[in-house]
Amino acid sequence: MQLRRGDFSIDARFDAPSPGITALFGPSGAGKSTLMHLLAGLAKPDSGSIELDGERLYDSAQRVDVPAPVRGIGYVFQDLRLFPHLTVSGNLEYGLRRARAAAVRIQFTRIVELLGLGALLQRRTWQLSGGERQRVALGRALLSQPRLLLLDEPLSAIDVAKRSELLPYFERLRDELALPMILVTHLFEDVVRLATHVVLVESGRVLAQGDLPTLSLGPGLRALLGVDGTGAVIEGRVDSRDAASNLARVRVGDGWLLVPGAGLRSGDTVRLQLLARDLILATEQPRALSVRNQLRGSILELAADSPHNLLVRVDVGGAQLLARVTAAAAQELQLHVGQALWVLVKSVTLRGHAL
Repeated sequence: MQLRRGDFSIDARFDAPSPGITALFGPSGAGKSTLMHLLAGLAKPDSGSIELDGERLYDSAQRVDVPAPVRGIGYVFQDLRLFPHLTVSGNLEYGLRRARAAAVRIQFTRIVELLGLGALLQRRTWQLSGGERQRVALGRALLSQPRLLLLDEPLSAIDVAKRSELLPYFERLRDELALPMILVTHLFEDVVRLATHVVLVESGRVLAQGDLPTLSLGPGLRALLGVDGTGAVIEGRVDSRDAASNLARVRVGDGWLLVPGAGLRSGDTVRLQLLARDLILATEQPRALSVRNQLRGSILELAADSPHNLLVRVDVGGAQLLARVTAAAAQELQLHVGQALWVLVKSVTLRGHAL
């Protein structure tokens, strides 16, 4: 779809697979919120089309423009827009009253349980914390029985401590409701933890889209994240957890990584972020080191990262990693495509459970 407003223009095409969370990721001013308004029917494209579940909501060529109230799209805005004169229960019931004529699929009691709202139902919204208000706004939008839920920077006004409390609720909604969601964020941490599909947006254009492990290896995401954020996002399965050390053993490709094990169980699928700056390459198996995590692999690609550094893409048996080395070190080690080596992982960031 296309839209021009003054000097800024949107020219974007992307998919949002269902179920799961599609993240629109990019810098502030990239056009992410404008795209959400176009999807919801709060703004009108100059041309193009919008389709949901096989139904055309907008088509400039066929002159189709379904009004926003009947599109079946829920929207959680940055400013939440709760009704201060109503209790939490009243705000939630308002969502139910806005439900389409179709049968109620998402029950009031289910949302109260999923979002932990039971103890808050009789409170007024001005009596709630920021995180509690966020959960009420989510519940109200879900009780309108949407076919699609739009989340526009839902955590932008929440401090770090409250964000960590709220993220598990978003994970529960993602994993337990068969409902497509589109999340706007400029925080990559949210993308890594929540997204099942990612659309990279900059200056009103879609740079790339796809699954996060694949995108994390490409130049589009590297351009948005910068040098310090470059690295691979991979998914692994928990094999076991040692209660004494509180470490879990996670299968990654043909090897294993030890990660913080709090809250993990055998069989869980987890998402890990391995930054290029935290990986060390060795052409011989290292011994007598304090670095516990070592993976056997082979070089797939060497690419210039700066005038003095290279990015080395390494396959470790089905998973791919990125390591940054100096050009001088690459020459001294005679690194080349196909070469077998060892990857030492200094730090592993665990980013919640993957879908």
